[in-house]
Amino acid sequence: MGSSSTSTSSNECSSFIHCQLVAIPSPGRGHINQMMNFCKLITQRRSDFLITFVVTEEWLGLLSSEPNPGHNIRFATIPNVTPSEKSRAKDVQGFAEAVMTKMEAPVEELLDQLEPPKPKVIIYDTFLKWVLGVAHRRSIPAASFWPMSATYLTVMYHFQTLLQNGQLPANPLEQGEHRVNCIPGISSIRVDDFPKEFLEGKFKRIIEGSRELVSEAGKAEYFLINSVYELETQVINNFKKELPCPIYTIGLSIPSFNKDSKNDHDHVSWLDAQPKASVLYISQGSFLSSTDEQLDEFVAGVRDSGIRFFWVARENRDRVIEGIGGESCCNGLVVTWCDQLKVLSHPSIGGFWSHCGWNSTKEAAFSGLPVLTCPIAFDQYTNRKQIVEDWKIGWRLKENSDGRLMERGEISRMLKTFMDSGCEEVKEMRRKAQEISEICRRASSENGYSERQIEACIKDISQLQS
Repeated sequence: MGSSSTSTSSNECSSFIHCQLVAIPSPGRGHINQMMNFCKLITQRRSDFLITFVVTEEWLGLLSSEPNPGHNIRFATIPNVTPSEKSRAKDVQGFAEAVMTKMEAPVEELLDQLEPPKPKVIIYDTFLKWVLGVAHRRSIPAASFWPMSATYLTVMYHFQTLLQNGQLPANPLEQGEHRVNCIPGISSIRVDDFPKEFLEGKFKRIIEGSRELVSEAGKAEYFLINSVYELETQVINNFKKELPCPIYTIGLSIPSFNKDSKNDHDHVSWLDAQPKASVLYISQGSFLSSTDEQLDEFVAGVRDSGIRFFWVARENRDRVIEGIGGESCCNGLVVTWCDQLKVLSHPSIGGFWSHCGWNSTKEAAFSGLPVLTCPIAFDQYTNRKQIVEDWKIGWRLKENSDGRLMERGEISRMLKTFMDSGCEEVKEMRRKAQEISEICRRASSENGYSERQIEACIKDISQLQS
């Protein structure tokens, strides 16, 4: 199966280590980023904590070109679970099963090889439910880290019960506007805002295991929710009744600004030259993506709208550039990478066209931007519901329930309106987005709720007996 190894970051670890933590994210970009951000928050507060951050060999290679993880965080590697983890979108269920069956043994081997002090806590991605057994066999407390919204956690937890009790329509894909009003903590949700994969009956084993996943997480010593309490109050309060373990709502876990980015001078200069709130930021995430045919309609819609845009196209940059009219297009910029939070916070950005991944959703909320929502899979549909209905800071990009493409003409018309600063509906949406931003910033400020929750979590960990 291969051996495990550790590598210390270029910032040398403190000579005095009060306690060691082990962090085990699921091997995916969004999962890794959020747990890393939380680990940075811990070590920024406690210089005597050492965190061993476990990633697969492929992900260590992908992360090695990025900024140093920070003081007292070091990587440890285990073998890959699939030949290419970046291609997991081609077989989501197969990848999920590999994660559940192939990671456990090398993680156990790695834990047994760690030098003292013995880990006080293992922080693990909730989806890696086997970690709980690994930790408890070694008498190490475990903290389950939920990397998505509390609302999606609730939907996952109750979905099988909804099916069993006949509380979903017989043909849910044809009755997307039907509303479900019986999920604790969620006043109402459209059927269309459930994960499409669940409604289609795909990933049956994942659906059937969802309730068990959450129930098992309740057996951990701690449960960490990566959200802002003030934005999901009722859902989080309900889970505090459902789960027996202490629950900490740790806030957004978004990255600090990387003020010394070396590769963003050109696009920051371009943004500096644009009028305030005039540019649409476009990013469809790093995991799943639209079909080539749909992408072509998106590109044509953007081109025909005439709006200013900043487009992050990781794997399709050439196709996007060709579709908008070549490198000389004066309305926009197409890049393969950027410091997303830094760009979203730039004053020239006036909106975000997003796939609604939880990382992007949180960063949009923090930055005070309205969102044009275009989910692709899983929790992205439920995140859309929160953006549009709960927070009222976004619009749904019109969908065709019969599977037809979203067409360029409709896309163009919507983009023009979405970026029209004179439109009263847009003005109100931008006002609400600023309110949501203030809530996020207060929660993460000194003595804010999220900040107090992080401090309480760290205090509890530090007081554990080794």
